[in-house]
Amino acid sequence: MALARKSTQQDPRDTIRINNQIRISPIRVVSEEGEQLGIIPTEQALERARDAGLDLVEVAPNERPPVCRIMDYGKYKYDKNKKLHNSHARTKTKEIRLRPKTGDEDIRTKIRQAEKFLQHKDKVQISVLFRGREMAHIEEGRKVMAMVIELLSEVGKVETSPQQHGRRMICMVAPK
Repeated sequence: MALARKSTQQDPRDTIRINNQIRISPIRVVSEEGEQLGIIPTEQALERARDAGLDLVEVAPNERPPVCRIMDYGKYKYDKNKKLHNSHARTKTKEIRLRPKTGDEDIRTKIRQAEKFLQHKDKVQISVLFRGREMAHIEEGRKVMAMVIELLSEVGKVETSPQQHGRRMICMVAPK
C-alpha cells in the first residue's frame, strides 16, 4: 500500500513576497521609519529600497493596493523566529524539602528561596518528609505545611492542596 507523501511546497498563503517577487503595481509603501510614502509604482519602490540597502517586503497582500514595507528582511525573519521560540512557557518545578522537626528560622530560609523561585515564574513543590516515628505525628507535618503555605500566599497560590503520599506530604504552589 502506497503512503501519501507530504507536499514539500509551502502553502502559498504562508509565503511572504519580497523584492522582485512582488508583481502587482502600484503598491502602498511604508518607509523603514514607518512613515507612509503613498501609492507608487513597484519599480520605484524597489529602487528606493535598494538605495537604502534594504528589502521591499509585502506585509498586507490582501489589501488593494497591497501594502509593502521597506525593511531588512533577514532581521525581520530572525525576530519572528525568536518571538515564536520565546512564546513557549518554560515553567520549571522546584522543590523545597522540609521535615516536621525543621526549625522556624530554617523554614523561613527555605521560604525566602521559594519566593525567589515564584518570582522567576517557577512552580514550587513543597515536600514534608517523615522518617521513623515521625509517621505517628503527621499533625506536626501539617502545621509546618500550613505555615509555609501561609507565608507563600503573598507571591503564590496553592495549585494542589497538601496530600499524603506514603512517607511524604506534597503541596504544589504556582506563581500568582
